[in-house]
Amino acid sequence: MELHLLDRGRIHADLNFALDAEVAAVHSNQSPELQYGEYAVWNLLVDHPEATVLWDTGVHPEAADGYWPRPLFEAFAHHDPDDHDLMTALGEVGYTVDDIDVVVQSHLHLDHAGGLYNFAGTDVPVYVHRRELEHAYLSANSPAGDDSYLAADFDRDIDWRVVEGERQLLPDFELLHVPGHTPGLLGAHIRREGEDLLVAGDVAFLAENYEKGRDMGASLVYDSRAQAESLRKLRGRERRSGATVLYGHDVGQFERLRDSL
Repeated sequence: MELHLLDRGRIHADLNFALDAEVAAVHSNQSPELQYGEYAVWNLLVDHPEATVLWDTGVHPEAADGYWPRPLFEAFAHHDPDDHDLMTALGEVGYTVDDIDVVVQSHLHLDHAGGLYNFAGTDVPVYVHRRELEHAYLSANSPAGDDSYLAADFDRDIDWRVVEGERQLLPDFELLHVPGHTPGLLGAHIRREGEDLLVAGDVAFLAENYEKGRDMGASLVYDSRAQAESLRKLRGRERRSGATVLYGHDVGQFERLRDSL
């Protein structure tokens, strides 16, 4: 089983989104300088003996050209998504879109689901958790939910395969329900010789969220109790398996693991 991390570019945003109150005013410094951070956007390609799986589809290439609503782009700027489109990222590791047999959407936020148009009208199955699909349609089409979903990303002719709870996708490739960031967030436990991989994804944006117990900003957490339980679940699996834990947007980890998975 071969694993490849695909580089889908960088988002730039206030560090307080990922690390709650990283910069906060205090009596002695009532106007602290905010920290503007860099966040990795990646996809994972799993070349499994039974299927080639794409984990997430990344940012739409026209995100910086009006596809993303302006307020969202102002908060989470992605200046060059067209230089890191899915076809380019796959080509860098020797694959094409036509090589993909299965897609898994960890969730349907606009920085994870913007490449789904590549699979619209095809017979490529796209796995997503039931709670995620329901929440995404609610959010994109009503004032309820949250504003990080764009109907144009996922309201397409997609061969949806709805996940209920947790399930074995392929031998040694288990999908995990790890809600908190969103109601239907999926992670994965990929078992392989040498070292397992636990895909935590947006359960932990950065290493500090997972390794140091630093909370993510409240705007990034749909359900704080579910978030705590998902972290507990992943830490238990890490302890038992010795797996590497892959975080959602940690640039340093991405650059370390890109050529070593």
